[in-house]
Amino acid sequence: MSSVEKPSVLFVCVHNAGRSQMAAAFLSHLSEGRIEVRSAGSQPANTVNPAAVEAMNELGIDMSAETPKILTTEVVKDSDVVITMGCGDTCPIFPGKRYEDWKLDDPAGQGVDAVRPIRDDIRARIETLIAELLPTA
Repeated sequence: MSSVEKPSVLFVCVHNAGRSQMAAAFLSHLSEGRIEVRSAGSQPANTVNPAAVEAMNELGIDMSAETPKILTTEVVKDSDVVITMGCGDTCPIFPGKRYEDWKLDDPAGQGVDAVRPIRDDIRARIETLIAELLPTA
């Protein structure tokens, strides 16, 4: 059993600065390292959204060191599950992967009060995803 690779999840949104960063941070934190986590954007921003960082800090999750990353074909190919958040058709599709599109409001340019409900929605979806990927956990 020890040779079983852990599942890998890629979160994609356009700027990789808010939703996908929060989702990746939640999955890393809540799966306690049992799931490989990646995030990327089709047009990455220069920095992570400060309101998203603040909203996650309220829950004790520090994303301040994260930086937006460019979406590559390789990172999609290397992931078992690809979850898009409003990047539409910019994601390459490979057979045998699980794809989901999460409809979430974009926190760009919004204050922390507007980001909190998005954060909480993402957390609920992440908890469901962990239950599906690690059913024995």
